[in-house]
Amino acid sequence: MSRDAEATKARLLEAATDEFAAHGIAGARVDRISAVARVNKSMIYAYFGGKDALFDAVMNAHVTRLLDSVPFTPADLPGYAGRLFDYLLANPHQLRLATWYRLERPVTGIPTEVRTSLFDKSAAIAQAQRAGILPSTLTAEDLLVFLLGLVTAWLPSSPNAVPNVAADQLAEHRGAVVVAVRLLVHSGP
Repeated sequence: MSRDAEATKARLLEAATDEFAAHGIAGARVDRISAVARVNKSMIYAYFGGKDALFDAVMNAHVTRLLDSVPFTPADLPGYAGRLFDYLLANPHQLRLATWYRLERPVTGIPTEVRTSLFDKSAAIAQAQRAGILPSTLTAEDLLVFLLGLVTAWLPSSPNAVPNVAADQLAEHRGAVVVAVRLLVHSGP
């Protein structure tokens, strides 16, 4: 594929990210995506096969970027929670895209990359529990789900969060998330 084709695909993915994050799969419009990307909408079909496949490409790109950017360390789950909080705060489309995916694709469930990542993280936590690095008070799956719930609870895209939170308040919430995960990991039954 030529550099122009790669640049076109990149513009389409960027425009589609904004469109899908704002409107979901059903509400997204290929006309708006192509207009923002400054390409003929036929290029969406040529490169991606259609709107659903474009959404999958957007999700895959964002999941891959997240997995590459936030290394998982079962021996330091509080640190991982803080890094994940920072990443999701800096990349607000990540949670919105995931929410649209869950809402509009209930039959297919979680994307394969996410499912594999969650399985790998659960397995790493279980191994750390067997090695005595982490307590076995909770199952590995429960520990991971609770950690993810704590991380996302205060983010602006969360239904629990107050909109337009000041930066200092977000820093306090991040600190609270790290402390909560530390307590979750290191407190007794």
